[in-house]
Amino acid sequence: MTGWLDPLRTVLAEREEPVRFFFRDDDAGWHDEALEELLDVFELHEVPVDVAAIPVAMTARTATLIAARQSSGRNDITVHQHGFAHVNHEPEGRKCEFGASRSPEQQRDDIARGRDELSALLGDLPAVFTPPWNRCAPWTAQVLHDLGFAVLSRDLSAGRAEVPGLVELPITVDWFAKRKRIPVDRAGRGQLLADSAAQGTVGVMLHHAVISTEDRADVGALLALVAGDPAASADHLDRLALSTTF
Repeated sequence: MTGWLDPLRTVLAEREEPVRFFFRDDDAGWHDEALEELLDVFELHEVPVDVAAIPVAMTARTATLIAARQSSGRNDITVHQHGFAHVNHEPEGRKCEFGASRSPEQQRDDIARGRDELSALLGDLPAVFTPPWNRCAPWTAQVLHDLGFAVLSRDLSAGRAEVPGLVELPITVDWFAKRKRIPVDRAGRGQLLADSAAQGTVGVMLHHAVISTEDRADVGALLALVAGDPAASADHLDRLALSTTF
């Protein structure tokens, strides 16, 4: 049943301008089998997916399975950097790897090392960075820009750093969003998608390690809608960043 997607269908039918989507799957390097199962869904619907890879967690096996899908054309995959080790450094408050307790110099060292480690496994990567837990210190954006990154992708709630030359493409729909600590149900997720689409851009965050069989079916239903509706399109973060409307 795909009735939960009806609010999104309505928005797509009513908007004069097309709605752009991107799909970001976080935490590559963990749970390879689950990653492959999710990539199978994207393969079926021929929708591009951005995979955020943890440098310290990435292995030759993970890199090989991604590269094999890319080279064979099974998936339209772009891989980018997801932090360094995906560990929390904050003694208090919400978890954060690149938070206020770490200096710009400390952050710069980890980000640069992580980029080098990923590049050694996967070759050249798009200049895109996703911080673990979708948050970072106010100065992290400037560190990224100084290192040559062009795109920062966090959650919409993180706000914008407004660093010239650094495009920010936020996640607008967390597949596992909660309201008052209660997971959003299928109908609620459909409404989140519709509300986001009404603004013209939808960034969907997935975590393959915790997606259930039912979730994968629902992701497939969403991908089928995006792939089949002329009012919708999907692309990678680095290509979307080229748009002057962001």
